[in-house]
Amino acid sequence: MATELGEHMQSESSPARPWRLTRWAVWALPPRVVTPILLVELTALGLFALDASQGSFTQSALFSTLILCVLGVVHTEIAVGLERLRRQVADTPHGDLSSVWTFAGAVLLPPALATVVVVVIFTHQWFRVWRSIQVPVYRHTFSTATVVLACHAASAVLNYAGDGRPPDFGSAKELLVVTLAILAYATVNTGLVAAAIALSAAPPKPSPAQLIGHWDDNMLELATLCLGALAALTLGTKPWLVVLVMAPLLVLHRAVLVRQLEEVASTDSKTGLLNAAAWHTRAAKELRRAQRGRNTAAVLIMDLDHFKSVNDDHGHLAGDEVLSAVAAAVRGEVREHDLVGRFGGEEFVVLLPELGRELNGNGELHAIAERIRHRISTLSVAVSTPNGSLSIAGLSVSVGGATFPEHGNGLEPVLEAADSALYAAKRDGRNAVRIAEFSQVPRPRSPGRR
Repeated sequence: MATELGEHMQSESSPARPWRLTRWAVWALPPRVVTPILLVELTALGLFALDASQGSFTQSALFSTLILCVLGVVHTEIAVGLERLRRQVADTPHGDLSSVWTFAGAVLLPPALATVVVVVIFTHQWFRVWRSIQVPVYRHTFSTATVVLACHAASAVLNYAGDGRPPDFGSAKELLVVTLAILAYATVNTGLVAAAIALSAAPPKPSPAQLIGHWDDNMLELATLCLGALAALTLGTKPWLVVLVMAPLLVLHRAVLVRQLEEVASTDSKTGLLNAAAWHTRAAKELRRAQRGRNTAAVLIMDLDHFKSVNDDHGHLAGDEVLSAVAAAVRGEVREHDLVGRFGGEEFVVLLPELGRELNGNGELHAIAERIRHRISTLSVAVSTPNGSLSIAGLSVSVGGATFPEHGNGLEPVLEAADSALYAAKRDGRNAVRIAEFSQVPRPRSPGRR
């Protein structure tokens, strides 16, 4: 898995020289991040040194090591274009499909040779994939170290619960042992990556999906490790049949890439929120689900007040940074499963499933909207402009809300009611929250009206 730990450290007066220890980008990270990174890497290095000092290796083990290294390199070469694109569009911990070969090494080989497989494959990946998309060296080194430790965890399970020989899946016990080894590998790898992300992330705190990936990401990782177990079994019995693993592996590459491209197509590039089309589609589906289950839902529409002046005074790039900060503020004040989108321009929209409103208008929806309004009013956004860096404060937002099914039996009527409430807030002086009255008849928005 890959991690996002920080930005490149830039030289103040001359180009960075990679062999100069003091110029390494890792030192630009805060100590709370650097210390665990170094501990993980030193632990992996120490374990390799200890393993390598414990004896000689059989010709069979050396042959298997060579085969796994070659297969890992060939796999990277065949999928290099897909892998570069996949890493560029992924915004969650990245499942590495090369774990087919590294886990097979953990099952078949002594830990020292399993480490050699990891290092060879990841070093080749650095030159063919990671370097081309400008991933910092320390991130790649850390990822390599986490996989080395994951291999040691899987090997420890196999040695403790097994009989010291590579399993041949000949019994239910051996199948259980391999399953436990898969879980140990995935837990150590995912846990170390999640810890690194949590330590390095700036507020707001990253969501569980950002730390450990989505459910389908983790299922992909487990499926890849299962394929690695089968590769180990094949290599231990009929070595040349192991090349048959390559075809399903490449299919997995393409399937994952298609899903990630779909996610990119549904995301607003400036804020990371759902774009208008994707939000409409998912919100309509959520309301249909609420209608079937006789549940409630609510919609909030927000419009940044006088946002045009930000673009006029500081430029559109500064405006984009403000939009990104506001999006993070909105996202941080609602639940993880609430749908947050950018409607276009300076407008944002939120669907809150299973959330109603008290008849007096001061219920939970109003409280959430007020919380969002207050948080945005306290924002101070650091931006870069042609005239230097500055901080933009004094932002405000007008918010309108409506509920389902009180204001309509579908998405459009509820949106219209929330939109009418938004314009009531703007007519009343802006920087305010208004929730649609139950007797209110929604009025469609006039094009271009603000």
